[in-house]
Amino acid sequence: MSPPRSLQQGTRYRAVIAATAAMTVSALAAGCSVANSNHSDAASPDTLRIVLPQEPPTLEPCDASLTSTGVVVRSNITEPLVERNADTGDLEPKLAESWEQTSDKVWTFRIRPDVTFSDGSVFDAADAAFSIDRTVNSTIGCDVDGYVFGDDALVVAAVDPSTVTVTTATADPILPLRISFVEMVPTTTDAQDKVRAPIGTGPYRVDYWDHGQRLSLVRNDTYWGSMPEYTRAIYQWRTEGSVRAAMVTNDEAELATYLGPEDGAGDLGVAYPNNETTALRMMATEPPLDDYRVREAIDYSVNRGGIVKALFQGLGDPAAQLVGSSIVGFDPDLQPTPYDPRRAAALVAEAKADGVPVDREIRLIGRTGQFPKINETIEVIQNSLSEAGLNVKIEMMDTAGQMQYQIRPFPDAGPVLLMIQHGNQAGDAQFTVDQYMRSDGYQSYFGTAQYDAHIDAAEQLVGDARQDAFAAVLADEPEEVRQFAYIAHMNAVLAKSPSVRYEPNSATGDEMRLSEMTRADTNASG
Repeated sequence: MSPPRSLQQGTRYRAVIAATAAMTVSALAAGCSVANSNHSDAASPDTLRIVLPQEPPTLEPCDASLTSTGVVVRSNITEPLVERNADTGDLEPKLAESWEQTSDKVWTFRIRPDVTFSDGSVFDAADAAFSIDRTVNSTIGCDVDGYVFGDDALVVAAVDPSTVTVTTATADPILPLRISFVEMVPTTTDAQDKVRAPIGTGPYRVDYWDHGQRLSLVRNDTYWGSMPEYTRAIYQWRTEGSVRAAMVTNDEAELATYLGPEDGAGDLGVAYPNNETTALRMMATEPPLDDYRVREAIDYSVNRGGIVKALFQGLGDPAAQLVGSSIVGFDPDLQPTPYDPRRAAALVAEAKADGVPVDREIRLIGRTGQFPKINETIEVIQNSLSEAGLNVKIEMMDTAGQMQYQIRPFPDAGPVLLMIQHGNQAGDAQFTVDQYMRSDGYQSYFGTAQYDAHIDAAEQLVGDARQDAFAAVLADEPEEVRQFAYIAHMNAVLAKSPSVRYEPNSATGDEMRLSEMTRADTNASG
């Protein structure tokens, strides 16, 4: 598949930032609460208390590919037509009972009957078509659009109440996988702007949201599927991992996410692969980063093994690529760039001798709470880069600030090294390379026409040929582009109260399903 790429993507990407900021300001002005009630976080056997590293920037379903949004919204408030099994990678029915490719460019989805939204309205093909169109074809700046669809337009039609067709510009063998990212909302949802408290078909609905304090979901008692055990979930957020862990050990919360091994969860800590890869993304459009030797020197300056061992306490593996082992396209033969400070210094000196302004200040930007030991990781890297002869200044930002540098259009404020953490939720390398490596990618600083052509060729393939082609694409990135210094494939720690049964998996960081959680004092498994 060689999907068309528009050079006018900036309008949608600006809308992502503007809409998120507008929703935050609106929440503050409105007194920060969706519903007025006496809110209590008192312990109850029917309530799950969950503490996150940061407040969701939005609950807008079409932004659910944002980790901090999806962990609350996906499969809790809203649901997709099809969903990916995190363990097997297979697509499974959800709000669609079946789907098939009815012609080269057309996929047909059969809608499950007897499904209602939490407001009581019936879900049918018109809602499905509206949801896809609103997410992909609108100008409201949906993160799912940029992450999954780029600038590709779809023709969506509700043929009858139980049938939806989706037509693509060119044959798309993974269209159902893309559609799995589109959360279903009713046709009454605002099509011109993002929403704060979405209506969905999921097992929970929004009860209240006290901005800056807590967010409550309450069970949707008209849910079409199996009824979840907990009647309520209350989310809070604390930046420090040790504080999150202490809230569980002190019985102030049942679950705490994104902990480090040193945060004090003790026997309540459960380690799991979180499907995230950390890396430095380099702005090669600005000197001195526009010199390949400088970017190569940065790559040699990263002590991946030392960071994983000393800072992550072994919870992770040094990375040689931006996808993990569960992703189609992962190349098991790639080896991480070795830590070689002498080679790094020599490359910087060589560039300096040729007139490259290596003493120009480079901004090293990280997001507060992005992952455990983020501050220490940033400081270690800055020190190594300084020893190599580069002038690097650390800037830690909140989510809103860092997002300006993560997605297009990027501020004219280079040169920048951005700490990123990428979790491929779809299981296919196309969703990584399209956004992070294509020259006009949603989260890419630059690329080359030749490398774009390699990506295009891989996207036309299926099966083993697709695996091999994407493995070659990932292996060629350091030689052809070198936009990244890969750091580590991450593991995470979840603190879990003994009162809860829940087994985290590779999707937990992006989508934490409340319906999979049960009380340990029941006969249910979880």
